[in-house]
Amino acid sequence: MGDKIDGKAIALGVKENIKNFIETRKLNGMNIPKVASILVGNDGGSLFYLNNQEKVAVSLGLEFEKIHLSDNVTEDNLIKKIEELNNDNSVNGIILQLPLPKNMDEKKIISSISPEKDIDCLTFVNQGKLYMGEETFMPCTPKSVLTILKSLNINLEGMEVVVVGRSNIVGKPAAALMLKENCTVTICHSRTKNLKEVCKRADILIVAIGKAKFIDESYIKDDAIVIDVGTNSVEGKITGDVDFEKVINKAAFVTPVPGGVGALTTTLLMKNVCEALEKYEN
Repeated sequence: MGDKIDGKAIALGVKENIKNFIETRKLNGMNIPKVASILVGNDGGSLFYLNNQEKVAVSLGLEFEKIHLSDNVTEDNLIKKIEELNNDNSVNGIILQLPLPKNMDEKKIISSISPEKDIDCLTFVNQGKLYMGEETFMPCTPKSVLTILKSLNINLEGMEVVVVGRSNIVGKPAAALMLKENCTVTICHSRTKNLKEVCKRADILIVAIGKAKFIDESYIKDDAIVIDVGTNSVEGKITGDVDFEKVINKAAFVTPVPGGVGALTTTLLMKNVCEALEKYEN
């Protein structure tokens, strides 16, 4: 029987560090971090995420500016707003809720965000740095994966990592972060042959494919570490890509859903704001 990894407990530790960072700055009369989050339209999921960002930011002591624009805002006006935030020295991080309305050029708009304030690592500049192994903001979901692994106090160097999923948001950046830790990394996807056999090689299996309970114990090597990044709605409940009840009996560690990777993401996004303030303040 393996151990369940408590993402909420790990998040609490990160939150305490952020609170201490902000309290110290206040006591020394220094600026405190401020984040601006932009939502275009009224997508329910994005609106929920925006409100959750505000709740977490305020609870930690950050300043939060919520910018909710109608879905008929023009590209030029959206870019103008982003450029205003770029030039506002009180704003340290900019979050753009995705997806944008289909009539907008998402890549063009993302590219208008200053790389110094791109705390979600969306711009080509910061993504390029990530894949070159240079210092940059880590995208929050892959950063959650790495934070969880490091909380286990194991030596990641030389471990065989299999990432199931090749999205630009999770799979590819997660693979890049694991390479930086000197792991041996394989990326699998919908066209991978013999997927089960590849997964069974993994010391660490990172799953982000969007298929509820797709991974069962037959995909797992004995005493592997399994990180479930999936969030699927099944009969009104959030379910991961891993069948937790079956896998926990074979793996050494497994993240639950909810309460695993997702419990850390927004907190780590706020940590990126703090790092941006420290790095780029005058």
